[in-house]
Amino acid sequence: MIAEQSMTTNVTRIPTNRALLTPAQIVAELDRYIVGQEQAKRAVAVAIRNRWRWQQLPEDVRRDIVPKNILMIGPTGVGKTEIARRVAKLVDAPFVKVEATKFTEVGYVGRDVESIVRELVEVSISMLHGERLEAVRDEAARAALQRLADLLVEQRQRRRAADEDEDEDERAASEEATAEQRKRRSALKRRMNRQRQRLLDLLSREVLEDETIELDLEGEFDVYFTPADGNGALSLEELQDTFTEFLESFHSRRRTRRVSVREARRILTQQEAQRLVDFDAVVEAAIKRAEESGIIFIDEIDKLISRDGDYGPDVSGEGVQRDLLPIVEGSVVMTRYGPVRTDHMLFIAAGAFHNASPSDLIPELQGRFPIRVELQRLNEEDLYRILTVPENALTRQYADLLRVEGVELEFTEDGLREIARLAAEVNARTEDIGARRLSTIMERVLEDVSFNAADLAGQTVRIDAEYVRSRVGDIVADEDLSKFIL
Repeated sequence: MIAEQSMTTNVTRIPTNRALLTPAQIVAELDRYIVGQEQAKRAVAVAIRNRWRWQQLPEDVRRDIVPKNILMIGPTGVGKTEIARRVAKLVDAPFVKVEATKFTEVGYVGRDVESIVRELVEVSISMLHGERLEAVRDEAARAALQRLADLLVEQRQRRRAADEDEDEDERAASEEATAEQRKRRSALKRRMNRQRQRLLDLLSREVLEDETIELDLEGEFDVYFTPADGNGALSLEELQDTFTEFLESFHSRRRTRRVSVREARRILTQQEAQRLVDFDAVVEAAIKRAEESGIIFIDEIDKLISRDGDYGPDVSGEGVQRDLLPIVEGSVVMTRYGPVRTDHMLFIAAGAFHNASPSDLIPELQGRFPIRVELQRLNEEDLYRILTVPENALTRQYADLLRVEGVELEFTEDGLREIARLAAEVNARTEDIGARRLSTIMERVLEDVSFNAADLAGQTVRIDAEYVRSRVGDIVADEDLSKFIL
């Protein structure tokens, strides 16, 4: 329970087709999760709407219109990444976030910038494949039910034949069919059909979920391997090809396992769904979605700026900027699925620009990010609203977690304002990490409750200003200590 009226937000209804969202509706949706930063929200909302407008134009007109890429300027923890991530999720657009510092100039060991586009294509395929699988799930479940009934009938019949020490099917196939044998065979089929109908009924009512069954697991899963950043010694495409070849050779072997009917139902449903989905069509549509709706978020782009007097290799910041240039302005990148054009992908770059300014980027790259928005530092009131307004506020998250063990958290207004005040004070005295400071403060405030939750079941813990000060007040007051703990 959270004792704060302002935490109740109005849910804005959005169109079923999310591509039809107006800029005002997009901003309203972002307001449910992100406090402030109206200028950045409006810029992203307009960019998304312009994309829909572009898709309505004739092909000959569309060819000359490109997205207006966005440069977000602001310190860490103010919502740059969250705005981009939320809007991509809102409109079901493929989205990848990369850190500019992870890339090196072509010719050096490290990730090359084209791997960003390959990663976006993989994300798009994964998204669309999941959507197609979900669309056929009901049909796949029905087909799986039929297969499950067949397997159960077959295995029960085998056990019965073993008990009787005879196999009617083998006899009918190996001996000259007599009238008596045909009669027996017909009776067996009728018995199996009746048994199958009974099993279908039991399976539909999930009565047999704990019964065991032998299941062929050949080709059970389609596995997609997406490696972590690593040192980039191999490209994403090369690693995937190598690992996929291994998996194909591994899964070509037949494997039989005894599993529960419940698990068999899940496996068979997945197998049937895979059969119903045309993966080649998925790839084709996913590439088109990545090309026309993909969003690439490049963080820490200011770290690519080489300052006069800097020493040591940056391998090389300016070189990476020049490698980024053709992708941002529009080019063709080869992927394992074929060529992918970047002309209409939306690029959002972000950086704090503490020791540099956007004008220090190479001029060609500056021109590719015509929309610039500055995100404001978070003050005490902003931090308080972050604790109370968003639907995914930290206070709600902690309350939900502890409610699992029967502990109710009650945040009072003065308690929330004290948390916001302390977070703002530490941000002002040490490194300003924005809203992330709230997480460190909240962890210290709720440390004892989280540790002793099992012993507090059925109780309500009231988090007021006095409680907050008793947990973190001394640490905040000690400037040296707060640097290391908060």
